[in-house]
Amino acid sequence: MKTVHWGLIGCGDIARKRVAPALRDAPASELMAVSRARAELAESFAREFGAGKHYAGWRELLADPEIDAVYIATPLYFHAEQTIAAAEAGKHVLCEKPMAMSVADCDRMIAACRQSGVELGIAYYRHFYPVLDRIKSIAASGEIGRVAVAQINAFEWFNPQPGEPRYWFVQKELAGGGPMMDFGCHRIEVFMNLFGPITEMRSFTGNVLFEREVEDTSGALFRFENGASGSLMVTHAAFESQDTLDIFGSEGSIHVAVLNEGRLSIRTREGEREEVHPPHLNFHQPLVEDFIGALHAGRRPRVGGDIGREVQRIEDAIFGASPAAGTLDVSSGQNSRAG
Repeated sequence: MKTVHWGLIGCGDIARKRVAPALRDAPASELMAVSRARAELAESFAREFGAGKHYAGWRELLADPEIDAVYIATPLYFHAEQTIAAAEAGKHVLCEKPMAMSVADCDRMIAACRQSGVELGIAYYRHFYPVLDRIKSIAASGEIGRVAVAQINAFEWFNPQPGEPRYWFVQKELAGGGPMMDFGCHRIEVFMNLFGPITEMRSFTGNVLFEREVEDTSGALFRFENGASGSLMVTHAAFESQDTLDIFGSEGSIHVAVLNEGRLSIRTREGEREEVHPPHLNFHQPLVEDFIGALHAGRRPRVGGDIGREVQRIEDAIFGASPAAGTLDVSSGQNSRAG
């Protein structure tokens, strides 16, 4: 099996904790080069993870003919430019989430990759959580009857100050939005993975605690193509962290107290039982290995640009709606009002 030689663009916190180890440890994979604006930090990062090359400029990395694929682990506002440039350089691309700042940018990224004949994947790593596969199998079995309602809470206290490295997350021009863009996008992908396309939506965004350019709290109500309804609440303003998923059916329910841990409770008329389906210790490992497998098999990655674009289409609808906007019809790809 031919080894995929990777270039890593961006060497921040997630790259150090998850991405670089995944690229290094995956079968038939080699982390060949890294890029970071500060050359001395690029060099130390490369040494730490065994990469033989380091670049201060990401365009220099893309010019390296030995690199087959790149992982883009930079802030959101770089994703479109870097993905398009990588595609034009003939590199396959695995890009961090959210995919881009807008659907228009997503379309440009997809078109560039298609034109160059390279694959595009988006880092919605929760798609590979065993607990979600288990939930789908339980729902398909009919054990909890017909799913009526699903609810997700994603709460994370976050209040960066000017000058801090993560302050860009609360700057509208750079982040696109607050918690709904940052980690709400992950939960939108979870919903679509479990229940299929979103056809209708109501949403609100606002600030309950912080005065900042982006919202600190946001919520959305969804109607899925299969008829089920879903609600998503995200916030930067709650003291208590939440990472919940609750599914209510006509004959029972499923409850996940912490999605990242993979413990679930199934309640039916026969009683209640617990199951544990933990994710990989490195959340990014299955994502990276699937992408490498796709390259070897000549197939599309399981989480491709089409999924990234669909999540961003919902995000665009959320941020295009006023606090009392009524129902948005998102089934056709147009953010038009339905009533």
